[in-house]
Amino acid sequence: MSKGAKDHFKDVSKHYASSRPTYPSSLFDWLAAQCESHQCAWDCGTGSGQVAMDLVARFSRVVATDASAAQIAEATAHARIDYRVAPAECSGLEPASVDLVAVAQALHWFDLDRFYQEVRRVLKPGGVIAAWCYGVIELEGDEVDQLVRRFYLETVGPYWPAERRHVETGYRDLPFPFEKLRAPPFAMRAEWKLEQLLGYLRSWSATARFVASRGYDPVGELEQCLRPIWGGDGHSREVVWPLSLLASGSTGGSVTGS
Repeated sequence: MSKGAKDHFKDVSKHYASSRPTYPSSLFDWLAAQCESHQCAWDCGTGSGQVAMDLVARFSRVVATDASAAQIAEATAHARIDYRVAPAECSGLEPASVDLVAVAQALHWFDLDRFYQEVRRVLKPGGVIAAWCYGVIELEGDEVDQLVRRFYLETVGPYWPAERRHVETGYRDLPFPFEKLRAPPFAMRAEWKLEQLLGYLRSWSATARFVASRGYDPVGELEQCLRPIWGGDGHSREVVWPLSLLASGSTGGSVTGS
């Protein structure tokens, strides 16, 4: 999120911290393998710090920044993670100090020209930048999947910020002025009970905007439709989010101009 931008997650930060899915460890193993050294990673747009916790297992130090103070307040403390409230375009990092810049589900919020200038300033020679996103959730069971898709597209659809279109297109139309690395496919997978799904839906920025505009929680109405067909309180269903990844670094060649 860029400096001065609306904090879309201020009102859902607690749901965000407890309900967002986790990225596969294979993604972070692959990213670490692209880096020449593993002294410092910058988790830009960290939210409540989920990615920072994965990075610190592979890097000596992690600087995790987010423009949302409410999100940073929900992060789990760690001796080797430096959490900072800071915009993506002005990190406060030293020049040429970072081995990896990681941006998870956040690049579409940034002032990209200024952010890419900051990336060039802070990355070490041979450093790596990687940004990824996940789109619409895919649920086991056609009837359940269709109800959640209708909720996404129709119920809260008008309340998604305009930047959300870049997530839906897998960042294909988002400027990325670097020579790209060829990456293997990655996806997030989980086995969720209904309550976990409902918490995730309440973490959406569009849901928060719906509540602010309409004065009630639309997830409650969806729950009434889902509960009879879910399979019981103890039943879990597979949830899948294919990832779209943009990456560039020493393995992929030199950086091109913007």
